[in-house]
Amino acid sequence: MSGKHNNKVVESVQEALAPLRDGMTILVGGFGLSGNAEALIRGVVERGVRDLTLVSNNAGNMGKGLAQWLRAGIIRKVICSYIGNNEDLHTRMASGEVKVDITPQGTLAERMRAAGAGIPAFYTPTGVGTVVEDGKETKEIDGRRYIMERALPGDVALVRANTSDRFGNLRFWKTGRNFNPVMATAAKLAIVECDKLVENGTLDPDDVHLPGIFVHKIVHVPEHENAFEYRTVRKRA
Repeated sequence: MSGKHNNKVVESVQEALAPLRDGMTILVGGFGLSGNAEALIRGVVERGVRDLTLVSNNAGNMGKGLAQWLRAGIIRKVICSYIGNNEDLHTRMASGEVKVDITPQGTLAERMRAAGAGIPAFYTPTGVGTVVEDGKETKEIDGRRYIMERALPGDVALVRANTSDRFGNLRFWKTGRNFNPVMATAAKLAIVECDKLVENGTLDPDDVHLPGIFVHKIVHVPEHENAFEYRTVRKRA
């Protein structure tokens, strides 16, 4: 794929998102609003693509992050692990505007990890005897029942990294690391929005959380809102 072994840095969000098409399955990293690829998320709305399947842990909140896609009406299906207080998703699920597939969080991560590793399916005990099991193949192994879960690949992954070199070796920032690495490995096209862009050879190999072989396009975005869902602090004594 173009950009896989060359300088992968592009000049703008618009250039990075040029390959997007209607009907794609898009994996978006982060955990809640933490680690969101803010510029890429806005850019998808501006790109004008529609009928998307979104894979994320909770599809935004309070009108921020991926909730922008819900309000823009560009999503037809969400595969997530948590809805919580996301009223934009609650209301659209209730009305039937958006189909929602809720998957246990560990299973969601493993489905994408499996896709990146070339594993078509796996067995897990998570969800046995609950609605998670409905319609799925089960198997008894050593006296215990397991559900077969299929790998979850994507057409595109939108990834937020703290630091990237020009080849796409990535370092993430704390909670923002959640979901981002596995999503990059599971997608045909991984687009990275990085806070800091450094030259090749700058990152110590032990500091690389995701090798650049999984990355195709990089856009440098140094300014972010980094919104908090709920800011909680202790009262002073």
